[in-house]
Amino acid sequence: MAHNASVVVMGAGDYIGGAIAKRFAADGYAGATIRAIAGQAGIDPSMVIRYYGTKERLFAAAADFALELPDLSGTPVTEWGPVLARHVVWRWERDDTLVALLRVAVTHEAAAARMRTIFAGQVAPPIAAIEPDPATAARRAGLLATQMLGLALTRYVLRLPPVVAMSPDEVAAWIAPVIQHYLTGTPIG
Repeated sequence: MAHNASVVVMGAGDYIGGAIAKRFAADGYAGATIRAIAGQAGIDPSMVIRYYGTKERLFAAAADFALELPDLSGTPVTEWGPVLARHVVWRWERDDTLVALLRVAVTHEAAAARMRTIFAGQVAPPIAAIEPDPATAARRAGLLATQMLGLALTRYVLRLPPVVAMSPDEVAAWIAPVIQHYLTGTPIG
């Protein structure tokens, strides 16, 4: 009997987690309230407090995101840009969590810090694996992040019509040469 109760509690926590991301995406950090999150999940606010405690911990739960960048070390150098472009576009397409985090990050420092942590911890290592010079690897990872975040901002947050109108494969085809340059090119001049 206790085992079943444990399963219900874990399921409730997962369900609350989905509501957290939706509320932060819709309302931003300042507007998302424990009461609104509880309402989204269809539960009493005391349950949200029980699982997460504070608004900061709620946000941390909503901001847990894996970019799942591919290992490029076995990929031909000429394919790095296309491989990463397709991955990045489809990663954004299938998960609203990072879009919610990006929306909040432009107005809330804790969210911006979380975004920096995600990108430093998840973009830099795969780039360091293919770029032997640490300073250059950091620059390449930073420039890759500008492309990833800029795309997300224009396609999923600002919803610029020409960018939204393209299929994910079209977007990937357009940004692949830019990503390829960031990964293998040199600055002009």
